[in-house]
Amino acid sequence: MTPHAPVVLDIAGTTLNADDRRRLAHPLTGGLILFARNWTDRRQLVELTHEIKSIRPDVLICVDHEGGRVQRFRTDGFTHLPPMRVLGELWHTDGNGGPGSGALTATDAATAAGYVLGAELRACGVDLSFTPVLDLDHGSSGVIGDRAFHRDPRVATVLAKSLMHGLLLSGMANCGKHFPGHGFVKADSHTEVPVDKRSLKAILADDARPYEWLSTSLTSVMPAHVIYPKVDERPAGFSDRWLKDILRLQLGFTGAVFSDDLSMEGARRIDGTLVSYADAAKVALNAGCDLVLLCNQSTGDGRPVDDLLDGLAESLTQGGWTPDPDSEARRVALLPQAAPLTWDALMHHPAYQRALERLP
Repeated sequence: MTPHAPVVLDIAGTTLNADDRRRLAHPLTGGLILFARNWTDRRQLVELTHEIKSIRPDVLICVDHEGGRVQRFRTDGFTHLPPMRVLGELWHTDGNGGPGSGALTATDAATAAGYVLGAELRACGVDLSFTPVLDLDHGSSGVIGDRAFHRDPRVATVLAKSLMHGLLLSGMANCGKHFPGHGFVKADSHTEVPVDKRSLKAILADDARPYEWLSTSLTSVMPAHVIYPKVDERPAGFSDRWLKDILRLQLGFTGAVFSDDLSMEGARRIDGTLVSYADAAKVALNAGCDLVLLCNQSTGDGRPVDDLLDGLAESLTQGGWTPDPDSEARRVALLPQAAPLTWDALMHHPAYQRALERLP
């Protein structure tokens, strides 16, 4: 039995097939990420998450569900959450309460958004949403854009912490992304390899500040598939300089580190060479990631998922990567610690009803 289960994979449809069940039972599988293609309605989602947990009770069921344009479930009662930029704009609206009242209104709205987001997902069996986005809105990144709270790292940090408080109230952990910052570069790491030529000093003084200020609040972090050549030739998610030296030692982060999707173009080339998913995963794990994601590869025959699992298993036996002794504990710590409210109970819960009223 492996001492750690680092792989977060996906499934093709709205129900599990034989290959999905086999992969979920693999000892290296520690998580599963859901997409809109895995959704029909709430009943189907609840049945799906229940079956997943019946196979692997400790598997971490995840989703990208931030609000705005990144929200996987939008129908059958799910609240349409605003993009995070709306909260940043609310910060500057003083209203009738005098100077500063906009900031207080915005932080309360952010907590409400986090609570609604987490409570609705948990009622359907989802354990973790990859949120909040901590990237700063420099105005140049199309892939980040209105997903960011604000340009000012101080405002972004306070609003993110408020949203994380809401998640905590719902019983859900959090994931700050994309360390040390994806908002400055124009290129989309899904299709290109972005390069940020700023100095380490400039990045730490600006885009990375939320990670420093939230070091005791963040339960997980996802690094960017961005190269910062003045710091390291490798993207941050494959760089022990970024993950071990800067994130953990210098900024004091103690939670779990997820790689971003290994199928993205920003993850496919390491040191200028096109690598396999298994090799990319091995580099990420050795660099300091605790978990690695491979998304949208289960469709068709799903061979890339099997190649990743088999390749990592072989590499483990051959000493190609060695699990950090704390990695499995960090993964397990992301699982909810209490049972969620059912959907019907949530709809009548006073805290949930009040949170809905406070959404912008």
